[in-house]
Amino acid sequence: MEKIIKAIKEKQATVIDVRSQMEYDMEHFPGALNIPLETVSEEAVKIGAMSKPIVLYCRSGNRSGMAKTILEQRSVAEVYNGGGIIEMMNIARN
Repeated sequence: MEKIIKAIKEKQATVIDVRSQMEYDMEHFPGALNIPLETVSEEAVKIGAMSKPIVLYCRSGNRSGMAKTILEQRSVAEVYNGGGIIEMMNIARN
């Protein structure tokens, strides 16, 4: 996980917020893309072409875990569950 945190801090990771647009609009990790969980499956090819590693997050880590599983089932490599927004914002602050 240290490697992933370093990649996030150095802006070397693609960070994706899998929450709803409304949740994203309220607060999100700086530079994060918003691809709601409901659309992850249809966006898998596009997501797979993004810079690696790919870090997913949501409110608690549950939806991002589901998104990670969906992407792995579609052979997307280097996908990580970043957990919840609070954990991600702590990375941004430190």
